[in-house]
Amino acid sequence: MESTYNWYWLVDGLMERGYVVHLANTAAIQQYAGLKYTDDHSDARWLAHLLRLGVLPEGYIYPKEGRAVRDLLRKRSQLVQHKTTHLLSIQNLFTRNTGRAMRGNRIKQLTVADVDGLLPEPELALAVKSNLASCAVWKRKLPRLRRR
Repeated sequence: MESTYNWYWLVDGLMERGYVVHLANTAAIQQYAGLKYTDDHSDARWLAHLLRLGVLPEGYIYPKEGRAVRDLLRKRSQLVQHKTTHLLSIQNLFTRNTGRAMRGNRIKQLTVADVDGLLPEPELALAVKSNLASCAVWKRKLPRLRRR
């Protein structure tokens, strides 16, 4: 089977019924150049052919018991990326409009009250305040994982 965003339930159901499941790593599979059509049927035949030849690149099927923690770690990583995007947005906006640089640690210390005096126009200050509000949410809500 090909990996999609919703494959857990299908893999679990098949494995519980005794089927051997192979999760194709689609990013590592080179498309056969001689294929005239690509649809689910031709893709399935091609994957079966690679499996028969023993050259099917496979993805790891993470054990059901550990998926919740893995998904939580992925969510935390996504939230950190969002927070970083907001910090970089503030940094870029400030540099673009003032010609001065502001370090990330200084941005993290900014309060909404600090912003009005830093930028030449109120619309720019409002943009930075919006980013700061988002960063404050990420800071409060970002799951902190600790060993038990």
